[in-house]
Amino acid sequence: MASGSCSDAPVAVRVRADGYSISVCTDEAVQDRALAADVSAGLRSIPKDLPPKWFYDDEGSRLFGAITRLPEYYPTRREHEILQRAAPEIATLSGAGTLVELGSGFSHKTRLLLDAMAAAGTLEGFVPFDVNQTALRATAAAAVEAYPDVAVHGVVGDFGADLRSIPGGDRRLVALLGGTIGNFPGPERRKFLAEIASLSSAGETFLLGADLVKDRSRLLAAYDDDAGVTAAFNRNVLGVINRRLDADFEPRRFTHVVTYDEETQRIEMWLRSDGAQEVYVRRLDLRVSFDDGEAMRTEISAKFRPTQIGDELEAAGFSVLAQWLDAAGDFSLTLARRGDGPPP
Repeated sequence: MASGSCSDAPVAVRVRADGYSISVCTDEAVQDRALAADVSAGLRSIPKDLPPKWFYDDEGSRLFGAITRLPEYYPTRREHEILQRAAPEIATLSGAGTLVELGSGFSHKTRLLLDAMAAAGTLEGFVPFDVNQTALRATAAAAVEAYPDVAVHGVVGDFGADLRSIPGGDRRLVALLGGTIGNFPGPERRKFLAEIASLSSAGETFLLGADLVKDRSRLLAAYDDDAGVTAAFNRNVLGVINRRLDADFEPRRFTHVVTYDEETQRIEMWLRSDGAQEVYVRRLDLRVSFDDGEAMRTEISAKFRPTQIGDELEAAGFSVLAQWLDAAGDFSLTLARRGDGPPP
């Protein structure tokens, strides 16, 4: 497996430990600068808006793990169900020797893919890619323990800047699981898929997990659980800003709100100000006023129809090989192959 590089990033550190290697394309200082830019722009926009990638500090990652086990949150269980059935077929159809996993950590779902590739006799490399270095190290260490003969090379990076740092490999399968693709607005999603295609050699494959359109009551419940775990996860982003940009948000003065837009087929998560208040972000020397009831958007999660997924992949330059749904029709996995030519 050829090593990746972070030539376009300020940080390009190779760390070798316990049988794996890591390229650090974005460290905490780089992330702080990116966070500062996003917060500065987001708090000045109308409506106020923050990108969902900032949820995932260590506490946010812990809370999201708890969310995936909630009875209301079906996507993780449905995707796992599909992979239990389809992983051997995915390994065969892809013929992949290297699994590149974008962002979802070393979950049991990933093990299903790696096990299937190992059983097919093709598994040679594993490349976890994540912005959280703590999670990535745990992922890499667990992979080395489970697959001692497999080359493991992690990349600490951001989807928006560091995809080109993913190392080359023999017949790569790139996987974006968990419905993460829904966090991209339409234009950004199309750009992201086209970039994945441009980084893939002819014949390499892409596995995409996507949540499907369904009854709005089930969608809303999945993002607003009775135990309040998702609300804590949502408010945690304010703690991230407080800690890293020396702000004085009071998370308890914001209410977690979830909406679903039928026309755009997307869930939106918001934090609504309980009363008029002013927040000071010291690192930015920025004072921001919130009116009583004013809401700041913190996440979008688009839902898809199966044919829409195929259409978007083909527009990016892929050819769909197969698509699987769970028994309830809640979630989909789509396997696509990069063609010989550039995207149309």
